Order: sequence, then structure tokens, then C-alpha cells
Amino acid sequence: MLSLTNLSFYRIATIVGALLLPAQALASSFTPESVGIRARFSGATTLGKPQPEEFKAYDISADFRLPWRGDWETWYLGGSLMTSAGYLSASGQDSLVVSVTPKIRIASKHDGVYFDAGAGGAYLSRHQFERQDFGGAFQFSLTVGAGVTLYKGLGLGYRFMHYSDGGLHGSNNVGADFHMLEINYRF
Repeated sequence: MLSLTNLSFYRIATIVGALLLPAQALASSFTPESVGIRARFSGATTLGKPQPEEFKAYDISADFRLPWRGDWETWYLGGSLMTSAGYLSASGQDSLVVSVTPKIRIASKHDGVYFDAGAGGAYLSRHQFERQDFGGAFQFSLTVGAGVTLYKGLGLGYRFMHYSDGGLHGSNNVGADFHMLEINYRF
């Protein structure tokens, strides 16, 4: 029997994220929302433990609107699915990172300001680096972001990302935090 006391925060966050993804969204109701590129600019500490490696990280992303949205006079609340593929490097070793993360977004209808947060999963083609072991190829991903549209859909943003196995592969491994600058185009 599975109890809430046995689940880590990351597992609970992933379950909540999966519940935000309605069944009809898996069909043809995805609507492209934005595409972007990101690069890490800082982040040598990890939620909970010191991070032994200083990573370089770059990726491309695409967000897709989920089919539910709540509208107010000047703001809306909606769901989106962030997908990304990128590059992670430390100590001369490289890894492909692919992630899928359901998010909740609150955004201004008029001035292009947004805030979002989500939890999902990521695949790392390499999980062992010289001084850091993620524990396994599957990682939970947590993200919080904010940004603004500057000119005709072109925007600038900040994204905090955290990868961790959440204890899935044992307790002797460390995740990684990434403070990322993102440039995106919103459709």
C-alpha cells in the first residue's frame, strides 16, 4: 500500500503535474504557445546539498497550451506543457537532456508578463560525471519561470530548473540547479 508519508516531495509534485494534463490534451488539442532557447548563467548550489560540479547547460524548448484556461479582466490562468532538448556538460563530459514538464501559468493579457511553475520528468543520456552522480537516467524536473514579451512576440525570461532523482535511485546522489536566461517567441 502506497502512503503519502512514503512519497518524496518530487514524487508528489510529479503526480500533481500529471493530473494537470487532461486526457483530451493527449489527442490533437495541443496548441503551440512559444519556442525558445536557454542558457545557464549561474547555479552552483543545489536544493538540499552542495553541488559538486559546475555545469554548462543549453537547450531549446517548445511550450504547448493545454485545453483549459481561466480568464479575468487583465490576466489569465492556464496550463502548458514545456518540452525541451539540450546539452549538459561538466568536467569534459557531455549529456543529452530531454524533458517534459506540465506547468501552470498566470499571464497578463496586455503587457506580456508571465509567471509559471511546474513539475515533470527528464532523461539524461549520461548521469555520472567526474564528481557528480545523478543516480540514474530518469530525473524529476522542477521549474519556476518569469518573463516579459518585449516586441511582437519576442520575449526575455528567467527560468530556475532543478533536476533530481528524488531518492528514486538511492540516497547517495545529488541533483543540480540551473539559473537560466531564456529568449523566446510567443505565438
